[in-house]
Amino acid sequence: MNHLSLNEMRKVAKSIFLKAVAAVNPYEALKKNVHLQGNSLKVKVPTGTEILFDLGQFHRAFLFGTGKASASMAQAMEELLHNHLTSGIITTKYGHGLPLKKTEVVEAGHPLPDQKGLEGAKRIQSLLKESGEKDLVIFLISGGGSSLLPLPVNGISLEEKQKTTQLLLNCGADIIEINTIRKHISHIKGGWLARWAYPSTMLTFILSDVVGDPLESIASGPTVPDPSTFQEAWEILKKYDLISKIPSSVRNHLSAGREGTLEETPKPGDPIFNKVHNILIGSNILALRAAEAEANSLGFNTLILSSSIVGETREAARFHMALVKEVFSSGHPIPKPACIISGGETTVTIRGKGKGGRNQEFVLAGAIEIMGLEKTVLLSGGTDGTDGPTDAAGAIADHTTIQRANALGLDAKAHLNHNDAYPFFQRLGDLLMTGPTQTNVMDVRIILID
Repeated sequence: MNHLSLNEMRKVAKSIFLKAVAAVNPYEALKKNVHLQGNSLKVKVPTGTEILFDLGQFHRAFLFGTGKASASMAQAMEELLHNHLTSGIITTKYGHGLPLKKTEVVEAGHPLPDQKGLEGAKRIQSLLKESGEKDLVIFLISGGGSSLLPLPVNGISLEEKQKTTQLLLNCGADIIEINTIRKHISHIKGGWLARWAYPSTMLTFILSDVVGDPLESIASGPTVPDPSTFQEAWEILKKYDLISKIPSSVRNHLSAGREGTLEETPKPGDPIFNKVHNILIGSNILALRAAEAEANSLGFNTLILSSSIVGETREAARFHMALVKEVFSSGHPIPKPACIISGGETTVTIRGKGKGGRNQEFVLAGAIEIMGLEKTVLLSGGTDGTDGPTDAAGAIADHTTIQRANALGLDAKAHLNHNDAYPFFQRLGDLLMTGPTQTNVMDVRIILID
């Protein structure tokens, strides 16, 4: 390939990221896995086989969903079902709704649950309880579903759940740990939604935003058997020293559960799951493979590092930048021009009071490490178009970023220490802005070295 200018490399990094996002478009993913064949719904399952559901045998067909991608998924399902669909409700994040014909759209809060989400969850639960053995329930799940479908157990208020969620987000707990707590203070997560739908036939289509794609963790697994326990939830609180900090109602509920005085979440082997079909239709690795193909077509040597990067964001950034330095010094693990790609979902332990998200923090920490390494571009973005509580998907930096910041009087290390990456990149014009993408398969990182 011909050598690119720095501006061209930055444009290429963005184009590779957008190709990755496009590859996990939930509308297209559903259309690829589900077809209408005569009067039957033909569904491709992960094993490659296909299952036929005769729509004529069902009295009614309901469509429900939750998550940032649920509106796009619902559009595809409405088109497929045509007149077979009776009605439906989905909950999605504010600004992520799309026009639907028979399905009501409820926009609600994320990452902190709010009253709108609670109202949507109650209405979904009510309709599910009315469904019967001759009904078909289709449920659409994508990232963000845990927050967007809150239904706390009796005795725990929405505000108390919000406080618990915020404490877990701030302490650096990973998504599986957070969801273990959520499932055990919920009437809908951890398989409970499947119980409300029983004995109807349930088809759940899932877009994964969790490392390794464990179905029981995506949106806290509302239609999946839950292997986690009250005891495990309690141990997570102990690990992060939260037992004395969480609301007393949450502490008392989890304590009663671990003592065996409350019913556990529905477990593997429970007959309520006999008529439930959980089908994964998209994940982070599909996005990374699309990024790889695009980078290859542009002449880069490519390396997919992993789709399962977790842990503290700053540590992940240092590791990635160590690879960049190795490419410069030895040509390993791939020679220049190089494109290193990774995915997953890191965590940020909040130490300051700044504004940002894990992708912006990753890029800021990385920019400090690569200062002066010529012709290096670093991009990290959330595939949902949202990074933390900001309107940016992430950020982009290069080997001149710190130099340009210094010229503006910006102290990169101070911004990093205060978790304040957003205003740093905003001043530089280096925020990655995509708007809502209608999908969500965690994060994608692109590092270009020429």
